[in-house]
Amino acid sequence: MRDPLSEMPMFASGGKPAFILPEAQEQQVSALFEKMLAEMQSDYRFKYDLLRNYVIELIHVALKVQPSQTLYQHPDANARITAIFSELLERQFPIETPSQRFKLRSAKDFAEHLAVHVNHLNRAIRQTTGKTTTDHITERLTSEAKALLKHTNWNIAEISYCLGFEEPSHFNNFFKKHVSLTPSAYRYL
Repeated sequence: MRDPLSEMPMFASGGKPAFILPEAQEQQVSALFEKMLAEMQSDYRFKYDLLRNYVIELIHVALKVQPSQTLYQHPDANARITAIFSELLERQFPIETPSQRFKLRSAKDFAEHLAVHVNHLNRAIRQTTGKTTTDHITERLTSEAKALLKHTNWNIAEISYCLGFEEPSHFNNFFKKHVSLTPSAYRYL
């Protein structure tokens, strides 16, 4: 039997999950995604088996392509810290169950995890991206909240909890501040 998906090179610790696809592979991957979308709409009894096979095919297409080395060459320490911060932020998503929790929520949390001073982290990210650490966290958190509201049937309290808010009212205030709608209003938009 083959190794589980989690042991594929792109999912290994230190693996390179980003691939630059030549145009031929872009078309091939786009076609696979189109097949997957169409299959999700079908009532075929074994559609999830077929979808798994499509995912495995996507993985093998990616494995045939050399990972882009330029994505991992950093001109300076600020770019390296920003890349590591971005990877840590993205690793927390997608949230797949209401019991999963978004843990690294603040610049201080990330700085502790990276063993750098929070001011150093903030300065590095601002110099590299032009945005604050908090801006990046807020944008990603808002994006995930929108996705959970639109694509799950979880109640607001469950979404609030998995996004790291202690109280649903705090989540409501956060969401309304950044989206100008309440979570319930956004869900039924």
